[in-house]
Amino acid sequence: MGPTPGDDRPQVEASSRSTRATARPAKAAGTAKAGTGGSGAKTEGTWRRSAGSAGRAAARSAGSATRRVRPHPAGAPMLDVDAMLDTERIIVCCGSGGVGKTTTAAALALRAAERGRDVVVLTIDPARRLAQSLGLTALDNSPREVAGVDGSAGGRLDAMMLDMKRTFDEIVLAHSTPERAEALLANPFYQSLSSSFSGTQEYMAMEKLGQLDATGEWDLIVVDTPPTRSALDFLDAPTRLGTFLDGRLLRLLLAPAKAGGRAYAKVLGVGLGMFTKVITKVLGAQLLMDVSQFVAALETMFGGFRARAEETYRLLGNPGTSFVVVAAPEAAALREASYFVDRLDAEGMPLAGLVVNRTHHSDATVLTAERSLAAAENLDEHGEHPLAAAVLRIHAERVRLASREARLRERFTSAHPDTPLVEVEALSEDVHDLVGLREIGDALARVERLERAG
Repeated sequence: MGPTPGDDRPQVEASSRSTRATARPAKAAGTAKAGTGGSGAKTEGTWRRSAGSAGRAAARSAGSATRRVRPHPAGAPMLDVDAMLDTERIIVCCGSGGVGKTTTAAALALRAAERGRDVVVLTIDPARRLAQSLGLTALDNSPREVAGVDGSAGGRLDAMMLDMKRTFDEIVLAHSTPERAEALLANPFYQSLSSSFSGTQEYMAMEKLGQLDATGEWDLIVVDTPPTRSALDFLDAPTRLGTFLDGRLLRLLLAPAKAGGRAYAKVLGVGLGMFTKVITKVLGAQLLMDVSQFVAALETMFGGFRARAEETYRLLGNPGTSFVVVAAPEAAALREASYFVDRLDAEGMPLAGLVVNRTHHSDATVLTAERSLAAAENLDEHGEHPLAAAVLRIHAERVRLASREARLRERFTSAHPDTPLVEVEALSEDVHDLVGLREIGDALARVERLERAG
């Protein structure tokens, strides 16, 4: 189920972005289809999976139908996920690395599509099995329709993985002459910058978002932000890359290409000549020349980089865009989420709410951790029921874990009492198919789970 060969979808100039987005009315959401998140049985026949895998998927679907609905945390507004999916134009899932952003983005996109909207999800670095379930077997840079989606409400789901270098190449080809583009694409410094420079991935994700929005082809675009050390890098990277490309140092390095040879020293003067000797000694003459030629070839595009970065930044703040912050119930992840919520507020960005992912709970609330451990020790002393003693210890660990996660969540809500949130309970195995994504979607929306529990 890999991607089929084909050309990239046509791109529309950024200046038409707002008119195209408003001119095309959003498709009415399938409100009568609020229960479609559990339609895994309808699509199971379209998937080539082994009997064992199908059995596990069916068992997981059956388990989610009888799962007990957890009470919403007291004092915290509830994030209305379905209302967001039915009305928004762009949803950006962000947070620190390893918290489940990619899975959350895919689950939101699938649920929106099965509620009747035309959706595209832009993923950055999905796990291999999840990528395969979405039909993404390689970097493609072109949206491909996902098979197995329930389209009875009239929606569809397309997915794509960002190819950072190819997106950068497309910008060069679109905004420079063929001769200049050829020189730039062959430049060693450009090849390194376009594939590994800090901030390039974040910038290219926003560039691709702008391209997808400009086509007007989808009702909803869901963006999975790049995995970074800090969630704040996502907002900073476009500006940081633009500043780098327009910086004084690169302007200085442009001098060799403009002056050339011995005239270089005269252009720079004695002081700058001394500086250049140091740079040449550190970097090497060839690398310095590659950088100089790179800047010369890219010089005419400086303004374009900045303009597009600013335009995409404005797009993120427009009505119809929502940021969803994803965090695990861990101190570092929630601290990062808190910083990001504050930053979004300071920048005037529209925050939908927080998803606390992979939480743990215990149904046996009467049996405390202390009583459980005491009972286990009593059984050990009498040499009886070793299995029961082991289960009691596991229960004690589970209760303590759930209590610790609750305290961390309460610390976040006390600092951000107006931020809506929703909790997603940890599953027994990794999500790697549409059935698992539907289960995550059910947990995010809660409406489905309430209906099933009733």
